Amino acid sequence: MFAFNHFNFNVLDLERSLKFYDEALGLCPVSEKKAEDGSFRLVFLGDGITGFRLELTWLADRTEPYDLGEQEYHLAFKTEDMEAAHRKHEEMGCICFENPKMGIYFIEDPDGYWIEIVPLRR
Repeated sequence: MFAFNHFNFNVLDLERSLKFYDEALGLCPVSEKKAEDGSFRLVFLGDGITGFRLELTWLADRTEPYDLGEQEYHLAFKTEDMEAAHRKHEEMGCICFENPKMGIYFIEDPDGYWIEIVPLRR
């Protein structure tokens, strides 16, 4: 038997990413691991509702943006208030793709990862 634990995004600027995920999605650090030699930091973010975590990995020697390929993957978050979420993300300037027909849209984080926003369907 398996259960989801976490998903990882590698980031260039950890503080910028932490600010983005807090502001855009309300994700807060729930645990952290630092290398003794300062070569990396792992910060796990949680939503305060589920046990799923997003791991942000920062590598001290990394200076080039990550190659994200063709972006044929993404995380998805659901929200009860699509209008308010869309308004907030529009104000942040992070909406990168919208599909009104499906009732969804995507935001892009500072490193280029796409995150789908979907309405909570009851």
